[in-house]
Amino acid sequence: MKIIIIGAGPGGYETALLAAKRGVEVVLIESGHVGGTCLNEGCIPTKSFCKNAEVLDGLHEAEAFGVTDLAFKFDFKSVVTRKNAVVEQLRGGVEGLLGHKLITLVRGKASFKDQHTVSVIPSGAEESPMEFSADYIIIATGSVSASLPVPGTDLPCVLTSKEILDLEEVPERLCVIGGGVIGLEFASIFRSFRSEVTVLEYFKDILPRFDSDLSKRLKQSLGKRGIEIITQAQVTEIKENSVTFVRKGKEEEVAADKVLMAVGRRANVDSLNLSDIGIEFTPKGIVVDEKTMQTNLPHVYAVGDINGKMMLAHAATFQGIVALDHIMGMENSIDLSVMPAAVFTSPEAASVGMTEDECKDKGISVKCLKSFFRANGKAVTMAETDGFCKIVVDAESGLLLGCHLYGPHASDIVQEICALISRKTTLEEFRSIIHTHPTLTEVLQAAAHS
Repeated sequence: MKIIIIGAGPGGYETALLAAKRGVEVVLIESGHVGGTCLNEGCIPTKSFCKNAEVLDGLHEAEAFGVTDLAFKFDFKSVVTRKNAVVEQLRGGVEGLLGHKLITLVRGKASFKDQHTVSVIPSGAEESPMEFSADYIIIATGSVSASLPVPGTDLPCVLTSKEILDLEEVPERLCVIGGGVIGLEFASIFRSFRSEVTVLEYFKDILPRFDSDLSKRLKQSLGKRGIEIITQAQVTEIKENSVTFVRKGKEEEVAADKVLMAVGRRANVDSLNLSDIGIEFTPKGIVVDEKTMQTNLPHVYAVGDINGKMMLAHAATFQGIVALDHIMGMENSIDLSVMPAAVFTSPEAASVGMTEDECKDKGISVKCLKSFFRANGKAVTMAETDGFCKIVVDAESGLLLGCHLYGPHASDIVQEICALISRKTTLEEFRSIIHTHPTLTEVLQAAAHS
């Protein structure tokens, strides 16, 4: 058996490594750096920025711990240098793993010659095109930044999530268009770096796909940090030093030295000649079977952002496992519907499972249990008491359906409920689980007993 994988992001390279471990020959094709968007211009570099932001916030809040004479100098160039070093270190690690004897890493731009053959134009211009054929093909070409069709998007002051990572100095005034995960993370980071930050969100709530209760509370929390968040704002034009938007029928303007276009990402369906071989796709992504990741061509699979199902690195990884297992005729117990998500703002937010609104829409009777970080002993000792936890429980069966929270280490805490939902745990069973004291995870215990 031989598999071609197009794209070396998490969905591509991790599937290649697993396939090779199982004794399958793999040709892995990548036109850019290995690691994909997540490693090179997404999850990892932004988390590097988050750590610097956390340290900087800690210095400013040192008085809460009795430190009153603390001098420091913020050097943004060193922040970028550290970020680049982190990315290069991890990228080198991935490249080392891909040196497996059963993996052939091909650097170049891929296109389909026919349903079983891929043509690659090598990254080195002097090299001749190459062709590879295989029994199965997995498409994992990811996504690209989306943009609004308004005047001014081509101005030098307008940045994507890629360009903002390589700024040479912190903008005095930053306008973020989009109150989703990407927009809020950068808004939080650059507020810590002491930018004046304004977020313009088209919908009535930030994080439209998250629990509405969580979104509203997180908006208040970010507002207390000095981030101005304007919802129901329709951007109509971007100028050199301002952004024009319409809210409730009234035209308004916000000053900005830099503008971050953070209105989401779109599947990278334009990178391959999918129509030529008859693969079905829409602007949202390649159409796949949700249980197998198969396209309408049974031997071709699509995983990760390219299928538009769930644009998260860990989703791509597990979709890749599902696809490979199906190719090899193996069973698994992966439930792709239980997909945790985190927002690395300050404080962090995280979510898994169904929201209260989703349950209502589906006619599921639920009860919602809540707790607050201000009553958590560990949070109090950390001086990080701004936070909230909400657990959604099926009122009839008692099954845990969802968990939504913001507060310190929310991205880590949510994983406990993720595991329990995956194993069909009831509220009574969860209540019997002992939690260490004092820990932040006691907010879950407190909610369960509320």
